[in-house]
Amino acid sequence: MSEKIISTQAPEPVGSYPHARTVGELLFLSGVGPRQRGTKKIPGVTLDKKGEISDYCIETQCHSVFANVKTILEASGSSWDQLVDVQVFLTNMKDDFKIYNKIYAQYFADNQPCRTTIEINCLPTPIAIELKCIATIENKS
Repeated sequence: MSEKIISTQAPEPVGSYPHARTVGELLFLSGVGPRQRGTKKIPGVTLDKKGEISDYCIETQCHSVFANVKTILEASGSSWDQLVDVQVFLTNMKDDFKIYNKIYAQYFADNQPCRTTIEINCLPTPIAIELKCIATIENKS
């Protein structure tokens, strides 16, 4: 049986999907970016008058996206230490990978899930990073 998880603390999804779903003892998170709940503000992003990115800070976005993932994990009955797989999407591997990789290592010093980092040309909102995660969760039955 599968259960939808919608967090009241994490940023609202930008489409028709839940923050996460459980299947047995696995928790699958939808793509999580650095946006803030209840606002269109994106930490670390400066937009021009056309809504295009004029400047961004990958470090600020990394901290924000990791905080959002943690929020969803906890709302789902899981935790940071229960992450087993992380897919990371970056829009600028050349400029951002080194900084992101350093911050990632700090957050995952104790738990080191499997990881894949992929460069893509854009994301649905003006962000530079998004995570897709799988974690374990205690069986609620």
